[in-house]
Amino acid sequence: MALSIDLNGRVALVTGGSRGIGRGITEALVLAGATVVTCARSEAEDPVAGTTHVRCDVRHPDSVQAMVDGIVAAHGRLDVLVNNAGGAPAADAATASPRFHDKIIGLNLSAPLLVAQAANAVMQAQETGGSIVNISSISAHRAAPTIAAYAAAKAGVDSLTRSLAMEWGPKVRVNAIDVGLCRTEQTDDHYGGDDRVAKIEATIPLGRMARPQEVGNVAVFLASDLASYVSGAQVGCDGGGEPPAFLVIQ
Repeated sequence: MALSIDLNGRVALVTGGSRGIGRGITEALVLAGATVVTCARSEAEDPVAGTTHVRCDVRHPDSVQAMVDGIVAAHGRLDVLVNNAGGAPAADAATASPRFHDKIIGLNLSAPLLVAQAANAVMQAQETGGSIVNISSISAHRAAPTIAAYAAAKAGVDSLTRSLAMEWGPKVRVNAIDVGLCRTEQTDDHYGGDDRVAKIEATIPLGRMARPQEVGNVAVFLASDLASYVSGAQVGCDGGGEPPAFLVIQ
């Protein structure tokens, strides 16, 4: 039997959905037929064709509620939420300020919970329920310097995913994608240019970083009926993981 994913008639919200990984997720949802709304704190410079973009700071309850209310007013429903907004600059945990840590945890953990609460209220009232996909990171399970608060927040996202799946079922499924290294418009700046990126990619079992739409494909699957019995899962999208140091030391 042929399998296909058709999200026609479904309305999706992708936070941080106009750039980077979020843009890849948005493009994948559009290709699957969904009506997609993206949000960010600023206007989208180059929105994905066919989508609607709204300005919203996902850390602020009033802004989040107004955004979700606006989506329901415009489209009559909300079927899919992809909590993608997040990230953090590198910082030494020993010297970073309490305000810095609060902001990182607020954006990467508290905000996804806040948006999920607003979306869940809508989904629970719909006969068909809904699906929430949290974009997490392999940093949730891998120690690394300069990202202590970010990694802790992403570990919290994975835990939050399991708890919400248990609380909000059967109407709402909640899953996470633990994303590995992904090639975006910021990759060269972050890792130090093409030569260094190539060396990093050589350590990945699949030989390269992910493309944003490949993360989007996983999100589309989790949002679809093909994943109708998948909830509370952390799906790895990391190209096979990172080899232990003794294998790559020359």
